[in-house]
Amino acid sequence: MDKGLHFMFCVVTTLLLLRESSQTGEKNDPKMLAASKSGFGIDSRGSEEGLPTLTVTTILEDPYVMVRSAELEGYCIDLLKALAAMLHFSYKVKVVGDGQYGAVSSNGNWTGMIGEILRREADIAVAPLTVTSAREEVVSFTTPFLQTGIGILLRKDTVSQDMSFFHFLAPFSKETWTGLLFAYVLTCFCLFLVARLSPCEWNEPKNEENNFTLLNSLWFGAGALALQGVTPRPKALSVRVIAAVWWLFTIALLAAYIANFTALLSSGTEQLPIQTFEDLVKQRKVEFGTLDGSSTFYFFKNSKNPIHQMIYEYMDKRRDQVLVKTYQEAVQRVMESNYAFIGESISQDLAAARHCNLIRAPEVIGARGFGIATTQASLWTKKLSIAVLKLRESGDLDYLRNKWWETSCLQKSGDRWSPLQPQALGGLFLTLAIGLALGVIAAVVELSNKSRHAAGHAKKSCCSIFTEEMCTRLRIKENTRQSQETSGRANA
Repeated sequence: MDKGLHFMFCVVTTLLLLRESSQTGEKNDPKMLAASKSGFGIDSRGSEEGLPTLTVTTILEDPYVMVRSAELEGYCIDLLKALAAMLHFSYKVKVVGDGQYGAVSSNGNWTGMIGEILRREADIAVAPLTVTSAREEVVSFTTPFLQTGIGILLRKDTVSQDMSFFHFLAPFSKETWTGLLFAYVLTCFCLFLVARLSPCEWNEPKNEENNFTLLNSLWFGAGALALQGVTPRPKALSVRVIAAVWWLFTIALLAAYIANFTALLSSGTEQLPIQTFEDLVKQRKVEFGTLDGSSTFYFFKNSKNPIHQMIYEYMDKRRDQVLVKTYQEAVQRVMESNYAFIGESISQDLAAARHCNLIRAPEVIGARGFGIATTQASLWTKKLSIAVLKLRESGDLDYLRNKWWETSCLQKSGDRWSPLQPQALGGLFLTLAIGLALGVIAAVVELSNKSRHAAGHAKKSCCSIFTEEMCTRLRIKENTRQSQETSGRANA
C-alpha cells in the first residue's frame, strides 16, 4: 500500500513538472512576442523572481520601434534593454492602441501614450515622445535621451530650381575671386617689370623692343590660367621663376575649382529655394503640413512669431489636405507629391539617410528632446534619468544613434556645401608671393651684375650705371622717340 501511494505521488509530481516546462516553453516562444497594433502585451523580458515588472507603452516608428521576424527591435528597444539591465527590472511592451503620441482631445481627455499612462494602462512610455509643457503638467519626463528640433523635409527634384546665370562662380567665395584677380594683375605686372629690368630679355634696350609688354604680360598670365602655352617665351631666369610659380598656382587653383564645382553640382544645396520657414511661407508651389495632434502642430499654434502663426493658419485651414496621421504617411507623401513635411529634425535626418532623393532644409527651430514619460510622483523617474545620463556619459547613446541612423547614400543630408574661402588657399597665395619676390630679386641681381661690368669698362660708378639702365629700361619708348626726333632735326 505504501509502495502504491509512493508510485502515485511520483507520477503526479512528474506530470506537474512536465506541465510547468510546457508553459515556460510556450511563454518563451518567439511567435508569442509578435507586435500587434491592437494593444496585445508583448513580454520582451521574462519575469524574474524579485524583479519588478513595468508595462511599457510605445509606438511603431522607424527606427525607434519596428516589427521584424515576429519581434520588436529598434533604438527604443535597445535603450529599454540597457535601462532594464542597469536598474534591474523586467518589462512588458505594448504598442499604443490608437497609434497616437498624446494630445488633448475635444472632450478634454488625453489620447495616445500619455492617455495610457494617465489611465494606468502603462507604467512608462519609451518612444520618440517630445517633452512639452502641456505633457509635463500631467506626466513626468526623464532627462531627454535624444535632442532634436523642428525641420522641413523636402524632395530634391520637387524644390530644385534653375541655376543662376553666374552659377559657375559659386565654387569660390567673393573674397577668393577678389584675391585671384589681384594675384593675376600683380603677377602680370611683375612679369612686365622683371622682363624690362633683366638684361637677358634684351641685349640693347635702346634699339630693341621688349617682347613682354604690359599687354603681352596680361595675355601670358591668362594663357597660363587656361593651361595653354602662349608666347612670348621667357628667356631670363628671373622671368622664368615668376612664370613657373604662376603655372604652379594656376594648376592648384584649377584643381580646387573643379573639385568644388563637382561637389556643388552633386550636393544640390544651392538649388534649394526653401532654406528657411520664411521661404516655405512665401512660395506657393509646395504644400506643407505636419502630424495631426503632434507637438509640432501645437508649437506653431502657441508661437507668437508671425511666420509661425502664418504656418499654423495655413495648416489649420487645410487640415484635411495637409495634416497626416503617421510619420510613414508623411515620408511617402513627400516622395510622391509636391509636399513638404514639418516635423522632428532627427526623424527627417533618418528619412534623408534612407531615401537619397530627400533632403532636410538647413534651418531648425524649437530645440527640444525625446524623454521617457512616467506617472507623476513615480519613483522610476529619477532612476531612469540617472540611467540615461550614465548611458550618455559612457557613449552608449551615441553608439545607438550611429547604429540606427546609418545611411547608404553617398552624401548625408547633414553635409552642407560651402564656397571655398581664401583661408583654404592661403598657402597657395603665399607661394605665389614668394615666387614673385624671388623673381624681382633675381632681375635686380642680373641688372646689377651687368651694371658692374659696364661700370668697369666706362670707368663710372656702379650706381650711376645702374640708375641709367633702370631709366632706360623703364622708359624705353620715350627715349626712342627722343632719339628719333634728334636725328630728324640733324638731318634737316
